[in-house]
Amino acid sequence: MNHPLPADLTLVIPCYNEAANVEPLINGVKHALEGMRWEIVFVDDDSPDGTSRAVERAARRDPRIRLIRRVGRRGLSSAVIEGALSSTATVIAVMDGDLQHDEGILRDLVTPLLDDHADIAVASRHVAGGDSSGLASRWRHMLSRSGIRLAQSILPMTLSDPMSGFFAVRRAMFTQAVPRLTGTGFKIMLELVLSVPRTARLVEVPFVFRPRIAGESKLSPLVMVQFLGMLIERACGGWLPTRFIIFAAVGLVGVAVNLLVSELSRFAGADFQISQVVGTACAILVNFQLNNRITYLDRPLRGKRWLPGLCIFVIGATIGAFGNIGVAQLLYDTHGHWSRASAAGAVIGVVWNYAIASTLVWR
Repeated sequence: MNHPLPADLTLVIPCYNEAANVEPLINGVKHALEGMRWEIVFVDDDSPDGTSRAVERAARRDPRIRLIRRVGRRGLSSAVIEGALSSTATVIAVMDGDLQHDEGILRDLVTPLLDDHADIAVASRHVAGGDSSGLASRWRHMLSRSGIRLAQSILPMTLSDPMSGFFAVRRAMFTQAVPRLTGTGFKIMLELVLSVPRTARLVEVPFVFRPRIAGESKLSPLVMVQFLGMLIERACGGWLPTRFIIFAAVGLVGVAVNLLVSELSRFAGADFQISQVVGTACAILVNFQLNNRITYLDRPLRGKRWLPGLCIFVIGATIGAFGNIGVAQLLYDTHGHWSRASAAGAVIGVVWNYAIASTLVWR
């Protein structure tokens, strides 16, 4: 019995609500990679628009199409990692499922890797022949330019488009880097470049970023918050996890909400104790919602899980508040330094709340 030869290239496509783009994308890849041994792995985060069903229909017609459907979790970076780890090909390529990445350059992108002339190839909008006019608005252009400048400030190698989500890597290099990848956020290519050896050979291939036809844009202020968290983690040498950085930033928002609501309650005629209770309650609720939408975007609480999660979060935050006060009081009594005692108590409170959130609320 003859078995088909293994693929030289696995194309990983993380997707969410891209049902209308599945068939055009597959047809484009078939045309671009004619004569090559390839497979496509769609990693769908349980899209409500039927993306998985569209991929399943295509897979029944062509065994080179595969589907990984993830239920109960989301996130582009983790989707790419799961898709890549399912591959046995020599080269892994990654592109979005929104048709904005030009599949026509795939052969140029992967050939240097297949010929062992490079370890990573990045499709760039910012080298000669590239173009980013497909970004939908000035706001997206601004977000992209800002992200590029921030990323270039910490990169160990020259890269014109570190925000590109269109790239290829030799599987051996990816496997070597996987233990250092966090799998959070949306900028997996940047994290990969920061995780490979400095001796990695990198090439850039120009491409034109096309306008979106269907589906939903992934670039948003929320994505940029996660991106900033990842940059801070890398700048700190990795000892502060991205998720903890974002959790702490959300905590600062809660402090601001607490102060604002407490003052508004006082002006409305409430006494000090009542205003503090109202302010604290509002801060806890805001923190919970922001963490659910930002910090734990890949595992949000919905439906029946939302209220129990909120109750555990409130109980944990209340215990953390008592611990914060107790540590601060102990340090103040023994050392007599007000600000240092308060800071130490605050740190203990944040670490406690993060531990409760990660282990009990957003498991």
